[in-house]
Amino acid sequence: MENFKELVQMRRSVRKFTDQDINPDDLQLILRAALMAPTSKGTRGWHFIVVDDKDVLEKMSLCRPMGSQFLAGAKAAIVVLGDHEVTDVWVEDASIAAATIQYQAADLGLGSCWCQVRNRFMNETESADNILRFLLHYPSNLIAECVIGIGYPAIERKPQNEDSLKWENVHIGEYKE
Repeated sequence: MENFKELVQMRRSVRKFTDQDINPDDLQLILRAALMAPTSKGTRGWHFIVVDDKDVLEKMSLCRPMGSQFLAGAKAAIVVLGDHEVTDVWVEDASIAAATIQYQAADLGLGSCWCQVRNRFMNETESADNILRFLLHYPSNLIAECVIGIGYPAIERKPQNEDSLKWENVHIGEYKE
């Protein structure tokens, strides 16, 4: 991308990916960006699990009844975890890292989409986090915030339309109707 302003306008959620493999150097840059994401008090209480095994991605895509199916078509996924024993703001720290992953992916020409895991369920008794924990074997102090599916876009998305920005939701100094 030319600059951050353009990157923000061009980054869109992508749920359909081509079969093209992700360059390992690009994946390394994405992880580098995640590891540089800011955290509260520099705690760096997040962890990342990279999954590129097609069978595991297929199983991960079933962690929720809706909203996770696109993971089956991704070339890779990054599970963004937070350590609730390290920081009480692990949700915020993990979310910042996840957004950083998505912007770095977009800058490299890759598409991505966020699959929410925290507070989502496969059914009435089984959380999406527990499904992923079973598949990926992470310890109980870690909780999945989300999974970012990544790959080369199979569809082209238009940039965000600046004319539809909700400037009325911006308040200066205080909230005003």
